[in-house]
Amino acid sequence: MREHMGDLTTIPVYKDTREKLKAYGFKGETYDKILQRLMEKVEYTSFMERQYEILSHKDKFKPLDEIA
Repeated sequence: MREHMGDLTTIPVYKDTREKLKAYGFKGETYDKILQRLMEKVEYTSFMERQYEILSHKDKFKPLDEIA
């Protein structure tokens, strides 16, 4: 867990950016948690997009029984 205060940093953002970030948060959620959750969502979405791209070429797949 990240309870060690020495690990914290300050990231300067414009006030309107901070307000938009707040809108993505839940009551009591820290900016760090909001950012972590949003980054996880982006990583998951990117992963899924790559999988759908691979599946879009399934006409090039070979059945396992044809490989051996």
